Amino acid sequence: MLQYTTVPVTPFQQNATVVWCDQTMEAAVIDPGGDLELLVHAAERAGVRLKQILITHAHIDHAGAAHALSQQLALPIVGPQEEDQFWIDGLAKQGAMYGFAVADPFVPSRWLHDGDTVQVGQETLQVLHCPGHTPGHVVFYSASAQRAFVGDVLFAGSIGRSDFPRGDHDTLIASITQKLWPLGNDTVFIPGHGPESSFGRERQSNPFVAGT
Repeated sequence: MLQYTTVPVTPFQQNATVVWCDQTMEAAVIDPGGDLELLVHAAERAGVRLKQILITHAHIDHAGAAHALSQQLALPIVGPQEEDQFWIDGLAKQGAMYGFAVADPFVPSRWLHDGDTVQVGQETLQVLHCPGHTPGHVVFYSASAQRAFVGDVLFAGSIGRSDFPRGDHDTLIASITQKLWPLGNDTVFIPGHGPESSFGRERQSNPFVAGT
């Protein structure tokens, strides 16, 4: 079964997540935006072996420390989709703008596309391309655990911003309704910020997407 622990990092309190297969104890870290010592400690506390870095999108608070962690532990970086290349190239500028530590750009070991899968030990994460917040945003979904790691597409009671370069509100709504809702009302999602929720709860009460 897929297990996970969420660690808020950076001044933006971004939900970095260590996910692992409880059969092999092989793990990945999703969106290491910063505070690497916290993430490494979380992996050590869980007794897991970090094998890869997964990126939902390339905003500074989600990807700012990906290169540093990759270099520190010799880990491949997987994702996002290549339409986020311009955000990766601008990580240093993003860091300077928001007062983050130096953030180096990187070249992912593997770009991701809709319908791809990522293996974490014996567990399979399905990849959904969900643009709108950024053009290359992806979501990771575990059918066995009924968990979705959605980055900044959807939040408890809100949705991602679409006013960044190459963001688009209508595209974001379509990503939510056409890609996330079909995963089922009982699916719990881990957003990029804030508490977990379920798709069913958001379909009922989220003012941005209720009734869709």
